[in-house]
Amino acid sequence: MHAIATTQGLKGFWKGNFVNILRTAPFKAVNFYAYDSYRKQLLKWSGNEESANFERFIAGAFAGVTATIMCIPMDTIRTKMVAPGGEALGGVIGVARHMIQTEGFFSLYKGLVPSLISMAPSGAVFYGVYDILKMAYLHSPEGKKRVSMMKQQKQETNALDQLELGTVRTLLYGAIAGCCAEAATYPFEVVRRQLQMQVKATRMNALATCLKIVDQGGVPALYAGLIPSLLQVLPSASISYFVYELMKIVLKVE
Repeated sequence: MHAIATTQGLKGFWKGNFVNILRTAPFKAVNFYAYDSYRKQLLKWSGNEESANFERFIAGAFAGVTATIMCIPMDTIRTKMVAPGGEALGGVIGVARHMIQTEGFFSLYKGLVPSLISMAPSGAVFYGVYDILKMAYLHSPEGKKRVSMMKQQKQETNALDQLELGTVRTLLYGAIAGCCAEAATYPFEVVRRQLQMQVKATRMNALATCLKIVDQGGVPALYAGLIPSLLQVLPSASISYFVYELMKIVLKVE
């Protein structure tokens, strides 16, 4: 952080943020929509009134895979842009054009395999943990009392007051789910980023890249940067779930 502040100033902490937004917005949208769709379909097939925990994990895994396949090109471009020399390539379009011309179209999908391996369990944990925490609360005496009161006062309450978990609990459960997912799958993220940084002449597969990282820095190298990543995930995951739950109420989506 000190090095970034010294060499690039305050704006250095937001380097690549625009393309990150271009990546994150559709990724989150596809992810949440896919999860709800898969979970409802699994619930329909099972014929139960409520999703089982394993169904939540399966739906989360497939949601993560779906969103990754659709959105990984923007993630690859973002990684390239924030790397040394990335700015000289001329923004999102410039980086995409450069990669396609020098390495081919499928270079935009570098790191897809480890991304899928990472996002399947990450999505499963992210959605599974949140839903398990949510259902545990809603089935508790306090949760049942809150839901009962909400039903009685539904016409008189605003969207915030209609959150089943309440504002604080929604943010808290989202943060817990995000941190669990990040910690569980972080080594895959390290390998994926290394793959995206490789050039065609020296490209290695995911396993070889992983072994090289361990050889150079030991197993802890697979967790390099985990703390800053968790600090980023905490607000990101909590806000994501809060906005998701709030917009479902505003848009009247079941």
